[in-house]
Order: sequence, then C-alpha cells, then structure tokens
Amino acid sequence: MSLLTALSIVCGWMLHVSLSALNTQYYCVPRKTVPYQNELKLFREEGISNYSTMLMRDDLGVLLLGAREAVYALDINNLSVKKAAVYWRVTEEKQRECTYKGKHAEPCRFKSPRTSLHGGGLVAGEVPVHLLSTAEVPLSKAPNPKNLLRVECRNYIRTLHRVNDTAMYVCGTNAFSPTCDYLTFANGQLTLEGKQEEGKGKCPFDPFQRYSSLMVGNDLYSATSINFLGSEPVVLRSSDLALRTEFKSSWLSEPNFVYMDFVAESFDSPDGDDDKVYLFFSENAMEYDFYSKVAVSRVARVCKGDMGGQRTLQRKWTSFLKARLDCSLPEPSLPPIVQDVFLLKHKDWRKSVFYAVFTPQSSLSQVSAVCAYSVSAIRDTFNEGKFKTPVAVETSHVKWVMYTGEVPVPRPGACINNVARKMGMNRSLDLPDKTLQFIRDRPLMDEAVHPLTGGPLLVKKGALLTRIVVDSVLALDGEKYAVMFIGTGTVSVAKKLQFYREKEKVIMYLEVNMQKLILSVSSGLCGVFCCLLIENGYIQKAVNYAGEMFIIEEIQLYENPVPISTLRLSSSKGQLYAGSEFGAVQMPVSNCSRFDTCVDCILARDPYCAWDFEAEQCSSVSSLSPSSNTATQSLKEGDVSQCPQPDPVAAVDFTLVPENNIQLPCQLHSNLAQVLWRLSDQTLHSNNKYYIYSGGLLILSASKSDVGLYTCDSVEQINGRTYNRTVAVYRLQLYSGAGGEDRTTPGNEVRNSSDSVHGVNTASPGLVPKPGNEEPLSPQNQSDTGRVTRLEVAVALLSLLCLSLTGVIFWIWSRERWQCFKLGQRSGESEGKRQSAEYMHIQNRTSEIKLLGPESGRPCSANNNHSAVDFKGNGEHHFTPMANISSLDGLGYINDESEI
Repeated sequence: MSLLTALSIVCGWMLHVSLSALNTQYYCVPRKTVPYQNELKLFREEGISNYSTMLMRDDLGVLLLGAREAVYALDINNLSVKKAAVYWRVTEEKQRECTYKGKHAEPCRFKSPRTSLHGGGLVAGEVPVHLLSTAEVPLSKAPNPKNLLRVECRNYIRTLHRVNDTAMYVCGTNAFSPTCDYLTFANGQLTLEGKQEEGKGKCPFDPFQRYSSLMVGNDLYSATSINFLGSEPVVLRSSDLALRTEFKSSWLSEPNFVYMDFVAESFDSPDGDDDKVYLFFSENAMEYDFYSKVAVSRVARVCKGDMGGQRTLQRKWTSFLKARLDCSLPEPSLPPIVQDVFLLKHKDWRKSVFYAVFTPQSSLSQVSAVCAYSVSAIRDTFNEGKFKTPVAVETSHVKWVMYTGEVPVPRPGACINNVARKMGMNRSLDLPDKTLQFIRDRPLMDEAVHPLTGGPLLVKKGALLTRIVVDSVLALDGEKYAVMFIGTGTVSVAKKLQFYREKEKVIMYLEVNMQKLILSVSSGLCGVFCCLLIENGYIQKAVNYAGEMFIIEEIQLYENPVPISTLRLSSSKGQLYAGSEFGAVQMPVSNCSRFDTCVDCILARDPYCAWDFEAEQCSSVSSLSPSSNTATQSLKEGDVSQCPQPDPVAAVDFTLVPENNIQLPCQLHSNLAQVLWRLSDQTLHSNNKYYIYSGGLLILSASKSDVGLYTCDSVEQINGRTYNRTVAVYRLQLYSGAGGEDRTTPGNEVRNSSDSVHGVNTASPGLVPKPGNEEPLSPQNQSDTGRVTRLEVAVALLSLLCLSLTGVIFWIWSRERWQCFKLGQRSGESEGKRQSAEYMHIQNRTSEIKLLGPESGRPCSANNNHSAVDFKGNGEHHFTPMANISSLDGLGYINDESEI
C-alpha cells in the first residue's frame, strides 16, 4: 500500500510540474543583462559595514550615508569622494550591558575557513546548536546562516533627517539602547553636537528590525518597537504634543514596518480636509480564521492635526485607520508581503501614486510583484468605506465581519473637516466619546485597497525584489512614463544538511551552487534542514507600457553580489544611489551609449534614450534640443522601420573535416530573442545531427552533406511583430589536401564578422519578418507550442510510468505469493544445503557490490546514461566520467576533525 501511495505522489508531482510550465508567460525576463562594470562609482571603508541609511542634501551638495558606527558626507556628484566623516562608536560599558542581555558583541564563527557564500556572507567559526533548526521546523522558518554573523552590540545608524539648512537629526541603535543627536555639516566638516536624546520610539532597539520614520516640519513620525524585546510596536509622533497608537492587537499585531510618507491633502481641498501621513507595513491578519498565523499587507494613515481625545484616547491617535493592500499574483498563494514603497508625487496630490514591492510568504515561491495604488483610491477607502467589527462566536474566538450598524457622526477616523467644524468641533479634543470609542475598537476597514491597474504592473520570478524607486520621464511623444528601478535581494534555497558522526561531534555539509557550508556542533542532530539565501544584487529597470510588463535591463552593481538594502533617486541629477552591507554605489539612470545601432536603441524601448539621426548615435532625451526633429523613439511599438538598413553580415569561412564536430558561435542581442539557424534557407532543428544551444550551433560528426551556408538569426517579438536580424553567417567548405593534421582546429578560427579577413559573402540582416514558408514562429508562439508539446509528452510518459510501476508492483506481489507457496516444499531440505545456499547468496551480493565500484586500472563509468559534451573545442566528443563518490571533497568520512 505504501508503494501505491508513493506512486500517487510521484504521478501528482509530475503532473504539477508539467502544468506549471504553462504559467511562465506571466513572468518578466530582462531584455538585457549588464554585468558588473568598474566605471560605477563605489564607496566603502575598511572595517565599516551596513551602509543602509541615506539622506540627500542637494542644497549642500552631499549625500549623507549612515553605516555601522559612522556617518559620511559624500560628494553627491561622485559618491566615491568622501568630504567628511564622523564616527559614533559604542562604549565598552554599553557593549557589556548589551551582552549581559543576551545579545551578540562578536560574530559567531565556524572552525573551517574553507568556504563562504557570495559577498562574504559566512566566515569561519562555530555555530551554536540552538541557532540551527531541526527537521520538525518548517523550512520557511529555518534560520538564515547569515544571521549567525550579526553583531548586535554596536551603533547602527538608522535615522537621518533634515532639520534646517545645516543641521540633521540622527539616531542609532547604540547597542540596544537607542540614542539620538544633532549633526551639522559646515565648512566641510561633519560634527555631532553632543546633544544626545533618548531614542526609544524614534529608533529601533534591534539594528536588523524593519522600521520607518519621517520628519514633517519639526515633528518626527516613527513606526518601530518601543521596548527591548520588540513586543510593543507603536506609531509615534515626537513633538510638543506626542501621540501614539494603542497597545492593542486590533491596532498593531506583530507588525513589520516598511515605509512612511506625507501627502498635503489640505491643499485645494473642497471639504477642508487635513494633511495625512501614510504608513505601509505587514502584520498578522485578524480577519482570517486560519490554523496558523497569516500575514497581510496594510496601509494606514493618521492626520497631521490630530491632538488625541479629551477623555477617550488621551494622547492616542483619533485618526488611525488601516486597510488591507491587495496585489494578486498569477499563482495561488498566501497574501504577498509588502517589502518597500515609493511615492511618485504629482503637482495634484490626487494623482500621486504609491508603488509597492511584494514578495511571497512561503520560501517555496520565488515570485515578486510590483503594484501601484493611487492616493485618491486609498483616501476613498478610508473616507467612504465600511468598517470591520469583532463579534464573538460559539468557539469563544473573535471573528471580524463587516459592520452593518449605524456609524457615528462625525465619521470615526476622519480628520477635522468642514463637517466637524459646522458641528462646533475644531480639534480632535472636541470629538464625542461615541466617535472615539468606535474607532478605538474598529480601526480596520472592510474593503481592501485595489491596485490602480487592477493587477500587478510587474511580475518577476527568481531573485526576490527588495527596494524600489520610480522616476517620471518625459518621452519624445510628450507622454510621461513611470520608470521603476527595483533592487533585488536573495534567492531562497532550502537544502538538507548531510551529517557524519565523529566521536562526540557531528560534522555536517551543505552544498549549494558548488559552494559548501561546513558546520560543526557538539551534539547529535539528525536530518537538519536549513534555508540558505543566495545573494543577488541587481537593479531591474522596468516600465509598464499600457499593460505590457517590460524590463529594459538588469544591472549588476557589485562585483560580489549582495542584496540591495536601500535605494535613493535624484531625478534632477539623473543618478541612482544604492546601499548594501558591502558599500554604496552610484549609477546613472541611463547609459544610452550602450546601444551602438539604431535598431538596438529603438528595441531597447528606454524612455531615457532616442536615436539621433544627425549625430548617428543613441542619445539621452534630456540632451536633445526641444525643437530637434532628428531623433526618434518607439516605446510602445518598438517599430524600427525608420532605422536605416544595417550593413550586411560578413560570412566567415570554416573548413569541414569529416567525422569531426563543428561549433558555430552565435551571440543573441537580447534575452527575449530566440535563435533560428538556417542551412541554405532550410530551418534547422535540434536532433541527433545538430545541437542548438544558447551559445551557437554544434554539428556532430560532420560529413559532406553538411557543407553550405549557415545563417544564425535572432528572432524577437514585440507587440505581435516579429523582428528577425542576422547575427552571424558561416560558410562550411569541405577540407581537401595534405597536411591537414598540422592546421589549426576550425573552431579556434572563429572571429567577429566585422573583423573577418576570410573570403566574404554577405547576407542581409532583414529587420522585417521574412516572407515565404520559412518564416519563423515568434518566440511566444514557439514557446507556447513547445510548452504544449512538452505537456503532451509529459502526460504520455506519466501514463507509461504509472502503468509500468503498477505492473512491477503486481509482479512483486505475485512473486512473493509464489515464493511463500514453494517455501513449504523446501522445509524438508537439509541444514547443510541451506548453509550452502546462504553462503552462495552472500558471495553473489559481494560480486554485485564490486561491480558498482571502480575496477582496477580503469576509471569509473557513469551509469546514468548521460554524456557531457565539451563545447570548448571542435573535433571530437568528450565524455565526463562519473567521479568516485568516496573521493569527492566534503562527502567522505572525516577521521580527524582538524581537517575542517
């Protein structure tokens, strides 16, 4: 019965994998991938980490950068230039107090210095047993090994705000004792004033806890935890009249604060409304009745003029309201969690838009999304929407349902407006207790806030999106486009730790992407699971063209990939600033010179760039004269019909040696393009003769019939149009004559067509769809056809597998029945024969085991029927033998712990 259960699981899993292949069209792929480039401006200082707090001061010409125990004033035009710095370190006494409270003053260290994750995420040292999770703990809650290195008893700068022309307000965690001070920049010097203040409620205790703050006038709004344990979250206004939220789970339930911003809604308001402060966060849902806690994303708001209540809600917010944020993903999942938000402001505040990044709750999913919400839609939800109210049910639990009773007047949670003023209520202190009691018990709205476009602007699978900034760009067509710059963070990889017992120690290994993590603990752990986060620090540059999700490019910012922890944008300077644990980087919002030809410039569909016919180069739109008519863009259509025909591609001569392998390189211009190989106008497909891969074409065991003209075309589809351009052309000629053994291998003679000095033929690049019966399918149609074909094959194989396994199970069952029947007939045999039979059986087993290992004098042969083809050279197949498992580094038994 257990075999049948396993069969059902395997069949169901295969069917799920087959069907999931049809959903990949929802996910965006960057058109271009730009690897790390040295010309990016980088700032970092030895011994300093966590460059995660930024404040741009255009008026002072500096970017203030907060890190661990340091604040820097950097040149805003060149981030790598340090103008001034001030160091704010923790005293030894504070460090001791912090360690006495159970926090870490030094990183945990492993014994083995052999390996580490990207970016130095892990170093050598010991791992406390309690920091590892056993198999009973869900993978989603398994600890990140990088957390083992977190040094908590230091001063992490978390708050930087402008106070006046020369002064800033700065707060740090100060070894779990938050402290604030004033910082001045004058005469090229950065100075701490020494006017230290209590930072509780203004800055988090935990340096790695998400929080948000905002300076409005002289009032500091902050959302963080107000106690050492992090169990008392508050939304606080620090001013002459301080206000905070109630310590009730209906107000805040284990929140994770993300973003806070100010909207001046009092400007040109017909109903005399007040300005608002909006807060984005995630928390445990109170409205869902699940077996375990489920997190949801929220948006909340308070009024700037709120003064609290007279009797009810004294010194508390009377305008605190919250609503759920809706951002539906293509695949069924738990509600996604908001990670970062950016407010793209408009002159008319009603047209301002919040852009939010969402990631999945489960570590099994790698889908991120970006949704946009208009300020007017959020305002309507709070001003006109219905409330949720708690009701008792038979199970003694509280269930939240829509409130259908009478709503008091003035409306609960509303700012003081014309309606309240007509009733003689000019301050929140004048509000009646009935209104205040209502909002105290019912701060949650019934309806969720829906995205501006009805769904996500962008859906991405792979590395999780972490941070976002948005720029409004005026294109040549006179329309403004919202260009999103999105930082990526990590890819979750859950693996099982293999362990080997050595005396009183357990040596465990974990290999991810050819990198090994070696842990040593002092007690026996079985089947330990751990969730690793592989770092990926890219900037995704994306835009949504009338519902079409499009990622222009992805840019690697750091040589060693690290997650992006903060992003800032200077639209006036056209610069983007990114911070991480490793350092801070400055990059331009566009680099139009990267596109060499008119076709490349137009197909990039970058609102910042246009092709200038007069200068014959791809130029920045901002650098063009407003009256210039010599430039062109085609952002929505990607129409290259105005571009001149490119020069023909030169054909490179190749010599064909019979029975050898020939490799023809072909590099596509776009990640969205698919390759199309033709031999004398006949389309080639992968088979036992030709192998088409991302880097070109491999001809196996070439013969006379393979002589001819080979053309590699890049096929890219944009809005239903298929663009076909010739990338490379090769002429294969049969080798004849003596001395061939002394000639260079043909594969090593391949050069770029523009540099070729061989005999040349030319082929037209063809920027329009090719006519005739040989017109290639578009990439999307090819992809869809391939998916359907693979699905049919998978279903057929699935059915065959199920039938085969069923037959095997029936055969085993029949054999066991027959052996049981014959057992009674053998009961009269002698004891000597039984011993002889057992002895022979053991000998046979020994022979079988020997056949699995490497035989003397010859390498181990692979028994998985797969061969590895070496593409590095032409001429022959190369098969990689399977290595002896006992000799693999890290998988063998360790006799001496000092080896680690």
